[in-house]
Amino acid sequence: MTVDRYVRLFAGIMILISVALTIYVHTYWAGLTIFVGLNLAQSGLTNLCPLAIILKKMGVPEVASNCG
Repeated sequence: MTVDRYVRLFAGIMILISVALTIYVHTYWAGLTIFVGLNLAQSGLTNLCPLAIILKKMGVPEVASNCG
């Protein structure tokens, strides 16, 4: 998987978890949903994503290889 796919997967999972926590634990967990949404929006505008930077440093490929 590429950095782009990991970022989208992580964001989707975080939103699902935060919505579940908002419903079943406390409404303040909606803040996590807002944070993830704002981070996605700023990433789309600035092309700067903290998770992508971390994943690149961990050696996750930026583009998929054509092998296979």
